[in-house]
Amino acid sequence: MKEKRRVHVWISGRVQGVFFRAFTRDAAVREGVAGWVRNLSDGRVEAVFEGDADRVERMVLWCHEGSPLSHVDHVDVRNEVPSGEWSNFDIKIGR
Repeated sequence: MKEKRRVHVWISGRVQGVFFRAFTRDAAVREGVAGWVRNLSDGRVEAVFEGDADRVERMVLWCHEGSPLSHVDHVDVRNEVPSGEWSNFDIKIGR
């Protein structure tokens, strides 16, 4: 059985208005990672990734690169206890 991992991340930089959420969703779907992503009112993007530990780690690394038009300044990562509450990856609307 593969080790499960869940992380909560906050990405800062030029990450809104550059399709960051859509690219994040696409990358998460490719990796088979569950969770969500949303814009925050302070200009950051927030996301939760849960799944196999190696796949979640690849998503964290992806966040440091971001979408083609983005510029990531910082990624704050916090480990959380996996809950299994999501079966897919969604873009949340609203801040």
